[in-house]
Amino acid sequence: MADELLGLLDRVLDARAGLLTGDHFSALRLFNGFLEGYPDLSVELFGRTLVLYDYRDHPEKSGDQLAEVRTHLTARLPWVKAVIVKTRSAADQTARRGVLVQGDEPDRMIVENGVRYALDLMLNQDAGFYLDACDLRAWLKEMSNGKSLLNTFAYTGSLGVAALAGGAVRVVQTDRNNRFLELARQSAALNGFPKERHEVRTEDFFSTVARFKRSGEVFDCVIVDPPFFSATSRGRVDLERESRRVINKVRPLIKDGGRLVAINNALFLSGADYYRQLQELCGDGYLSIETLIPVPEDCAGYPATRVGEPPVDPAPFNHSTKIAVLKVKRKSTSAA
Repeated sequence: MADELLGLLDRVLDARAGLLTGDHFSALRLFNGFLEGYPDLSVELFGRTLVLYDYRDHPEKSGDQLAEVRTHLTARLPWVKAVIVKTRSAADQTARRGVLVQGDEPDRMIVENGVRYALDLMLNQDAGFYLDACDLRAWLKEMSNGKSLLNTFAYTGSLGVAALAGGAVRVVQTDRNNRFLELARQSAALNGFPKERHEVRTEDFFSTVARFKRSGEVFDCVIVDPPFFSATSRGRVDLERESRRVINKVRPLIKDGGRLVAINNALFLSGADYYRQLQELCGDGYLSIETLIPVPEDCAGYPATRVGEPPVDPAPFNHSTKIAVLKVKRKSTSAA
């Protein structure tokens, strides 16, 4: 299996050759094993740091195959300075968040579309920076000039930082975890954005919505990018069964003519089912689907490298991360 896996890695690296330009501040997914032939492995590149995600059920019993992978990748990419391995089935939380197995210091910053983003690659089980949202960040940068934006479930805040880079006059980012939000603050500082344009709040989603409803404050754009499932004393999020509920919660916070960015990453919710839910929400005439934003090919896999199929068909989206932009019409425009 090792030779077959190394062959798959060569194929995906060749397909991404145009993205491997030697820019030591770029970031991309080098290997989507779920769709490119080996579901037990995914590889991402941040600057000169490789992050290997080991999805094997019992990696301790199946040999150190990742050592071969690491050797092969660093031979193909000799400028790589650090390698992190995240073992997703590990009982130890540190191993799930990642262990530095090569190099002295992982990269702490990347640059995407001219915007600097702070990194802490071992902060969480993922890398803390979602590569599949690259095109969404580009869209936000393009459309945010002079606008206000609320980013709920902000995590490390990259979407809000992209809006700031596009000239947003006010960005509010909220998340329950202040450790994640600290990266949003760092990213804003790296770009020199004035603090008065960037408000970061450690707050539950339902508390955030209630607070803004009470104040009557509205935004030009609201982003909802919740986890697959979450439950607190304030409320519950279930993207597979109740995604419309979250969207309806934020509708009153958006100005007339504003936009709602709805992201659903439920792996087993088909694109057709999610699109149907969005269409049903639009049935009252106060929402309309403006555009669907694709996931970049380095994340979704290329036609020449895709081997497997996702558990359910994501069409009309191109990936299980389903991103839709909805246009909002208010019944009363007095607050717009």
